[in-house]
Amino acid sequence: MIGYRAGSALFSGTSGNASEQTSNPFTGPAAWSRVLPFAAVAVLAEASVALPPGPQSGGAVVASVVLLLATAAAFFLPWPRLPDWAPVLVPLLYTGSVLALILAAGSTSGVGIVILMPLVWTALFQRRLDSAVIVAAIVAVEIIVSLVPEASPAGVVIRRAIFWASLGGLISVATHGLRESILRSQARTAQLQSRLRELTVLADRDRIAADLRDKVIQRIFAAGLTLQSVASQTSERETQNKIGTTVTELDQTVRMLRDAIFGLEQRPGERTLRQQIMELVGDMSPAPEVSFSGPVDTTLATAARDELVSRLTEVLGPDGEARAATRISFSAGRDVFRTVIETAPDRQPVSWTVPAEPE
Repeated sequence: MIGYRAGSALFSGTSGNASEQTSNPFTGPAAWSRVLPFAAVAVLAEASVALPPGPQSGGAVVASVVLLLATAAAFFLPWPRLPDWAPVLVPLLYTGSVLALILAAGSTSGVGIVILMPLVWTALFQRRLDSAVIVAAIVAVEIIVSLVPEASPAGVVIRRAIFWASLGGLISVATHGLRESILRSQARTAQLQSRLRELTVLADRDRIAADLRDKVIQRIFAAGLTLQSVASQTSERETQNKIGTTVTELDQTVRMLRDAIFGLEQRPGERTLRQQIMELVGDMSPAPEVSFSGPVDTTLATAARDELVSRLTEVLGPDGEARAATRISFSAGRDVFRTVIETAPDRQPVSWTVPAEPE
């Protein structure tokens, strides 16, 4: 958990604009959380010089501390007004601080591994070109250190243990933080893709519903009016009856299309009154014919819908008075919601009305 939090803090500033992060990693609300692990190792390295046998050169220690303080002070520069190449100067300053530290403690003191810190920093937060510059600086430092006579090996094991553990921990935290950041980005991408697919489906549903409403229904309605006009112009009773039957079927088709359109316009995750009714009727055998008229799903409040479904379950159940229903119709008006259940032709339909109370 500690490693996860540290890794998250270390990478919390890398989620913004990519070009801004690579050219200016020293500002922003998460700058100090990025700097803290590196600063802790740097301070530990300076303090390690006090281990036996102590520093070989007091001047080198002073130079290392001054360069380290200059590195810290560089974070307060007005970076937006500086050239694009200026950020590389910060890890270069720290590379110089490590060179002075190695010269102070000795080339075999074990402190040399800290030279990898500026490389880790540029690899995480700066440009590839900056990393290349730091690699060249590290090579120069190693050449300079190679030319210096070896110091006494006392305290080398302790230093190496401290700095291998510190730098290893730093790289581990940074790597795990990067992995967690990648996993969170992948999860977010999956969510966005899922939402995009959902929006695409909804857009298609809306388009289909609009086409049915604006084109198909209008054409059917116009055809019905034409047939009615033809029926009024003929005197043959049989022809009028056939035309009237056809017009009635067209009206039923329009109602069915409107019901289908209303279903298309429902959003995923909504369990409408129509769906509850159809689930209830679907369990009946034989299943009755069901028709809807008006805004059935929006006329009743939640409590009234639940009461209606409960009553239908009771009436249509095995012991209900309308268990052999052949047709059920629901009509939603401005003021009332009416339910009619038809059974055998010789029996009176079961019906009731409730006040319309939309939510």
